[in-house]
Amino acid sequence: MTEARTLAPPERRLAEVLESRRVGAYTLITAADAGGPADPRPGQFYMLATGAQWGGGSTERPYLPRAFSFARARPRPGGGADLDFLLEDVGPGTHRLGLLGAGEPLALVGPLGAGFGPAAGDRQPVLVGGGIGTAPLLCLHDELIEVGAAPTVILGFRSGAHAEAVALFEREVTLSTDDGSAGRPGLVTEPLRERLEGGPPATVYACGPPPMLEAVRALCAEQAVPAQLALESGMACGFGACFGCVVPTREGYIRVCVDGPVVEGARLRSALVAGGGDQG
Repeated sequence: MTEARTLAPPERRLAEVLESRRVGAYTLITAADAGGPADPRPGQFYMLATGAQWGGGSTERPYLPRAFSFARARPRPGGGADLDFLLEDVGPGTHRLGLLGAGEPLALVGPLGAGFGPAAGDRQPVLVGGGIGTAPLLCLHDELIEVGAAPTVILGFRSGAHAEAVALFEREVTLSTDDGSAGRPGLVTEPLRERLEGGPPATVYACGPPPMLEAVRALCAEQAVPAQLALESGMACGFGACFGCVVPTREGYIRVCVDGPVVEGARLRSALVAGGGDQG
């Protein structure tokens, strides 16, 4: 089972950008969040915006904050954590975030939502990521390695440029790309099926675009394999006030921001979340 949600106070604070660098088609931002917790859970997320206020600068049109799972968190000696966020420029919000440089302020709220839970019994963790959805799997991978687990990692990207994010993982990754320019051509569900049918019992942890998550959910249901899916959905607030990220489950509607984003696959009728995908 996934953990009970952890809510941050619904107020923003400022983190200082320490570094911003390119990783293939993505930008990796590292920010010092001195006022936040040192130990957010893999799968939790933050609402990010630039500067001391939500939205763009004085000459830009305003925009809502964007939801980002953190990729890594390292405790700071004086408190808080240095946080890594992986982003892709797909619209005005992510474009402005990608322009941030060292020393500039990053406004954030978080950590928010429910993160990944432990694997059941002696099942081996299998991590499945698509595109920007690899971010929360990176910190989960690190945590599993620290406790002596041996996770299998299966990642899929659109192209070889996007697949350069594989270098952030320090151990072997099974890689697929849509265009076949890196790794094997095809979808992540192909190597995932091979692993589930030919390996020891597994618990699947997945994050990625809704069509990928739905394919993973359906495959795990077919194979009777427990799965924890980090859903993507458009969010305006991040802490349950706006009801903009509701999704249907077998027991009724839930809010992805507070009842997720990590949800047991067996709870979902479908992972094809309305409003999911790129929220630039």
